[in-house]
Amino acid sequence: MLSNIGMPGLILIIVIALFIFGPKKLPELGRTIGSTLREFKHSVNGIMNNNESTEQKSQNETQSTNIKQ
Repeated sequence: MLSNIGMPGLILIIVIALFIFGPKKLPELGRTIGSTLREFKHSVNGIMNNNESTEQKSQNETQSTNIKQ
């Protein structure tokens, strides 16, 4: 979806954001969005790592059960 914007569309979005939020508020808004995205990525990575470790434990238990038989 965002890959179809292009350079003119991106410039237009920046100009509209400047009109709406003003030059003083725009850097603060960018920092807020950046920190929110960073927290979201951190949470997603934590969930993915948790799922991978759960799958790994399940596979190890299955392998140890097969070896005992």
